[in-house]
Amino acid sequence: MERLSKKLSEIGKDLKSLINTDKVFDKDEKLLDNQYLAFMLKCSYRTLQRYRSNGVLPYALLGHKIYYRVADIRAFVREYCDFQTCQKFEKDNPPKEEDREDPEISKDEKGNESMQGGV
Repeated sequence: MERLSKKLSEIGKDLKSLINTDKVFDKDEKLLDNQYLAFMLKCSYRTLQRYRSNGVLPYALLGHKIYYRVADIRAFVREYCDFQTCQKFEKDNPPKEEDREDPEISKDEKGNESMQGGV
């Protein structure tokens, strides 16, 4: 019975940490879990663990589960992955306006892209 009580209080702490993630992360910041990232990159959990251990892939540990910020994964994919994987990630997780690669391109109020400055 005591083990059950400890487990329930542990689960309660994990839930509190998940509820308070808005204080740690931006509202529109998306977190991906280990399983999704392994599936998307077509690699094993051990490979992701090696990337984390080497400091190549930043992560967050919430409760007993590992999460990755989309912005960190985007930087990792651009630097370490092939072109197809990069394109698939960008399609599945489009960058926010401030994360765009080319600051010279902006969108007008209709959503059309236009060049700033001109040549």
